[in-house]
Amino acid sequence: MSLPVKLDHCVIHVSDWARSNDFYRDVMGAELVKREVGWAYRFGEEQLNLHGPGLKPAEVATLPVQPGNSDLCFEWKGPISDAIAHLKQHQVDIIKGPMQRFGAKGHGTSVYFRDPDGSLLEFISYAA
Repeated sequence: MSLPVKLDHCVIHVSDWARSNDFYRDVMGAELVKREVGWAYRFGEEQLNLHGPGLKPAEVATLPVQPGNSDLCFEWKGPISDAIAHLKQHQVDIIKGPMQRFGAKGHGTSVYFRDPDGSLLEFISYAA
């Protein structure tokens, strides 16, 4: 049975707003959303909420996200070779890949890299 749900947001921790804003805007293509304290990163209809300097996590977050403690995959809409070229253009080291992986749309080709705080990020391409 399918329920009427979809992923709305998840949370990562950043230790430096400006450094992370530059990375997520320029490398990941996020729209920067200013909040009362700090920022959020929006990707179409999905969003990364952030724990960071000056922000007190919600009371329900009894175990707040720690810097470098996240593992996120983003779909790259195009050939993985374009993703690799994009990362190189922004001087982001690829730590693994390209390699075959399994994601939300089935089999794809992925590369892995890290954000400025060490969180593991992945671009997966389903392009032939």
